[in-house]
Amino acid sequence: MEKLRLTEIFYSLQGETRTVGLPTVFVRLTGCPLRCQYCDTAYAFQGGALCSIEDILTEVAQYKAHYVTVTGGEPLAQKPCLNLLSRLCDQGYEVSLETSGAINVGKVDARVVKVIDIKTPGSKEVEKNCWENMALLLPHDQVKFVICDQSDYKWAKEVLSAYQLTDKCQVLFSPSHEQLRAGALADWMLQDRLSVRLQIQLHKYLWGDVEGR
Repeated sequence: MEKLRLTEIFYSLQGETRTVGLPTVFVRLTGCPLRCQYCDTAYAFQGGALCSIEDILTEVAQYKAHYVTVTGGEPLAQKPCLNLLSRLCDQGYEVSLETSGAINVGKVDARVVKVIDIKTPGSKEVEKNCWENMALLLPHDQVKFVICDQSDYKWAKEVLSAYQLTDKCQVLFSPSHEQLRAGALADWMLQDRLSVRLQIQLHKYLWGDVEGR
């Protein structure tokens, strides 16, 4: 029986991506090979409990939700995550995967909405980006950049152009919480007429930076 190391399962409003504001079940898996300087889920780096996929599916079903997000940590660092994603899709959920972009997503079920977080220089993990993933994007997928400063912003624009990302899927620019004002990022985007979406972390505005929300 396949098992995954699980940090938590919780029900909340989606704070990011195109389903922002919608009730969602979050399945947070344990462990991550990256150490981004702004990480807000370091509590998921270690610990957790081993759970079978069946037990995870049973707990998710209790919430009677339509949307399920598998997140971390880095979910793809655990190979059974691929099976979990497919099983969730089989049960009729709209499933999204939040991934660091450091691991190849080629084996992820095509029904899953992949949300790939491209690491900027400000993250201190830019060298971990798996650029092969850019060729694996589907129209329903999303690419996210967490922007720490104007240098990150300019770098992200170069990546947009190099990989023609806005022609492939939706692109999200998010200000690093407490490092860059959302208004400043919005001004830069408007000045440059970028065809990308500004994303703020709704859950932090509602409840602050707390676990399980």
